[in-house]
Amino acid sequence: MRKVLFLPLFQMPSGHHQVADAVMDAIMERFSHVICQKIDCLSYWSKPLEQMISSIYMKWISVFPKQFEKFYYGHVYKKNDHTMDDFVVKKWPIIEYHMKKLIDAEQPDVIVCTHSFPSCVLSGLKEKGIIDLPIINVYTDFLVSDVWGKNGIELHCVPDQDTKAFLQNVHGVKESSIYVTGIPVHKAFLKRRIDHLMPQKHILIAGGNSGLGNVRKMLQQLPQNCTYMYYVLCGKNKKLYQELIKLNHPRIKAVSYVKSREKMNDLYEGADAIVTKAGGVTISEALHKRLPIFIHSSLPGQEQINIEYLKEKELLIPLNEAEAFEQQLKNILENDVKRNRLIKRMDEYVDSLEVKVDHVLADHFKLYRYETSQNQF
Repeated sequence: MRKVLFLPLFQMPSGHHQVADAVMDAIMERFSHVICQKIDCLSYWSKPLEQMISSIYMKWISVFPKQFEKFYYGHVYKKNDHTMDDFVVKKWPIIEYHMKKLIDAEQPDVIVCTHSFPSCVLSGLKEKGIIDLPIINVYTDFLVSDVWGKNGIELHCVPDQDTKAFLQNVHGVKESSIYVTGIPVHKAFLKRRIDHLMPQKHILIAGGNSGLGNVRKMLQQLPQNCTYMYYVLCGKNKKLYQELIKLNHPRIKAVSYVKSREKMNDLYEGADAIVTKAGGVTISEALHKRLPIFIHSSLPGQEQINIEYLKEKELLIPLNEAEAFEQQLKNILENDVKRNRLIKRMDEYVDSLEVKVDHVLADHFKLYRYETSQNQF
């Protein structure tokens, strides 16, 4: 038996959990005698601590976004000096102590980090010779923050070729340790969407699992006789859901929290475009589905960087609040040249991906021998 331990951060739904779940499901489907376990280290150490920190984090980015942005570019992603900031972890040895206790208790053979914080802590333990386990970074945005561990990390699964070059040129990571996997998405979303010739286009609007984003303002612009049908994913934002129900707009349909991947894939399949915030996983899913991406808002920090980078690559279109919402969609969706160019860029991105994360793990850690019961030892 082999055990692969996945370490996201926080218990709330996030891209870090979605990526871990996608890779775990792929491994467990192929290798029945490999144990996969996912643990949020904060709640493992103290549930009240995790709840307090996650609550502070959410309030910080929503109430004081400019302050958080200043912190992010000062300590998490320094544009001119990509060195790890000691403030984040190394001055808090108690965190390393608790991480070592977690590793001793769970006894994994391989550790996969889908969040920078556990990666940083484990990298520090590895550099000090306190642990000797293979650690893999699986990045969940189109950047590598300064917090991610670099030394002592066996493998880096990166979103694209530019990120691979960044790790090589800025951090001196060996090319043989880096794999261009893209941001992993669940197999339910990997199949390319087939364009449908419906008389009325359907637009999917997403704001993340908490219903964050500038959704209300956009929808208020839509007249009763607007051109497209809009399906709004409200996540766990019950207030937004009720507001949309009360709006009673003939072309706006509120969708409550979608737990089933099959149902989410059906929504992707039925859509002609997605309007979303700039989370790495949602963008990655849309890229695999070849679904035109419009960005309505972003959280400060990594989502802002996602927008800047992917706009330059012509893989998404940020919306302008000063312009009519639906007209901006029409400018792309009703223009065959612009739309086909966008889809072509998506094709090129998906074609540039070299391998899947579960294949990387299987090859490096010989999981194939656990594929059938007779090969178990």
